[in-house]
Amino acid sequence: MITVQSILKSKGNKVHHVTPDASVFEALEVMAKHNVGALVVMDGERVVGMISERDYARKVILVGKVSKDTPVRDIMSSSVVHVPPEASVEACMGVMTERRFRHLVVKDGERLCGVISIGDVVKAVIDEQRFTIEQLEGYIAGYV
Repeated sequence: MITVQSILKSKGNKVHHVTPDASVFEALEVMAKHNVGALVVMDGERVVGMISERDYARKVILVGKVSKDTPVRDIMSSSVVHVPPEASVEACMGVMTERRFRHLVVKDGERLCGVISIGDVVKAVIDEQRFTIEQLEGYIAGYV
């Protein structure tokens, strides 16, 4: 079983974040700089929200707001769903599909451990399937 912890071990646990008082423009700059589609919103050590490219498109551009004048707190998603490091990839896929999320925060108790994306989850599943196929091909080749 693949866990979130194994994904973070492979990809790293660097978390890109902004504060609720940062402008949406500043958040977009951080996303562009790190080539990510979402950021954790932190108030000190506490996770208080998430902001994504989707939030920007729907809550700034489509309603005519100005990204340099709009604070992150005005458009962030404040109900952050998180998973523990021991969560299975299957459980994460279920949450992401059901809630229509592309990113999940990983927390161990109150400690922020990382963020995983749907791309990370898909890659982990594909890697596991590839390994299984290789093992089966080796098993079959050894007995044919």
